[in-house]
Amino acid sequence: MTNSSIDGSAVSEPIYVSSPLLPSIDAYKDHLSEIWATKQLTNGGKKSICLEDELSRYLGAQNVAVLSNGTIALMVACHALKLTGEVITTPFTFIATIHALAWCGLKPVFVDIDPVTMTISPQQIEAAITPATSAILGVHVYGNRCAVDEIGEIATRHKLKVIYDAAHAFGTRHRGRSIADYGDMSTYSFHATKLFHSGEGGAVATRHKELDAEARSLRNFGIASEERIPGTGINAKLSELQAAMGLAVLPLVDEEKAQRRRVCQRYNEAFKAVPGITTPPLGDLRDDSFQYYCLRVKAVADTPARDDLYQRLKAKNVFSRRYFWPLCSDTEEYKDLESADPARLPNAQTAANEVLCLPLYGALTDEDVSRIITGLHEACGIAS
Repeated sequence: MTNSSIDGSAVSEPIYVSSPLLPSIDAYKDHLSEIWATKQLTNGGKKSICLEDELSRYLGAQNVAVLSNGTIALMVACHALKLTGEVITTPFTFIATIHALAWCGLKPVFVDIDPVTMTISPQQIEAAITPATSAILGVHVYGNRCAVDEIGEIATRHKLKVIYDAAHAFGTRHRGRSIADYGDMSTYSFHATKLFHSGEGGAVATRHKELDAEARSLRNFGIASEERIPGTGINAKLSELQAAMGLAVLPLVDEEKAQRRRVCQRYNEAFKAVPGITTPPLGDLRDDSFQYYCLRVKAVADTPARDDLYQRLKAKNVFSRRYFWPLCSDTEEYKDLESADPARLPNAQTAANEVLCLPLYGALTDEDVSRIITGLHEACGIAS
């Protein structure tokens, strides 16, 4: 499909890196009609309770508390675990992960990542532990899980808490178990760009009932009852309108994943022989989230460097994403930390300069995918 530019030449319709999975308007209206009947728009109504139950079942997580967004979910987890001092984490993540620590008065300590999975390196974690360390905050990247077994062993040995940012890991499993079974708490983002979303939203998941109860209290101003407010909470509740969107979207997720896997398979077949391009492994529908499709790009032969490839695709109206770039450790807020020294983070620096996420969502047509493949091939001097 094309439209006309100002000078009259044909311009292809833009293909964006993400697109929200939307239910039918009628499916959403059905939920809204029930909300209108109750006149309860927030404060833990039937839709929010139902969504928690459905998410617990789908994720295989024992306790799930929904919240207003993923950033606040991380902050609530930090407060529920009563973290202090330093938290060892990764610079290779979305900035919200690190901002959540800062908002909780915690000092992020950056360590390098594994060069293949791009998740936090257990060996680097061990070397960074000090008497001020209270926790490890790992991030499951693009659906690649952290080395949860190794991190769990380190945390047990050093008596540290573990939080996992699972914004990219909706439905990810390890050894047949939900990824939310690992660590003390896991947090999810239900932003519109995610595989599963509620427009805006998030959740904390944990196998510990006492931490679940603490998170539920914290999201409601710390209120325990009409007479007791024992803690300092915040307003982090998910509205009934958002919960309704989540309930309408959740039944579509399995088919969405299947559609995304088919796109990933076409990408891998098309790009596996391109010099300088490393394609990701094709995941399993039972265990992987298919949140993003990420190439690693090196300038070799006719293949341009990542940033040049990004611009060439953009010129063809194909919008990819350099994700995560810049590194959190390179931003103005955190670059002066001792742990942010680029020399300490060579694998993260390399990944930040090589990763390119291509459009991935079920609504991509065969024509769209062919156009993306052709555009990348042409940018790399290959005839499709």
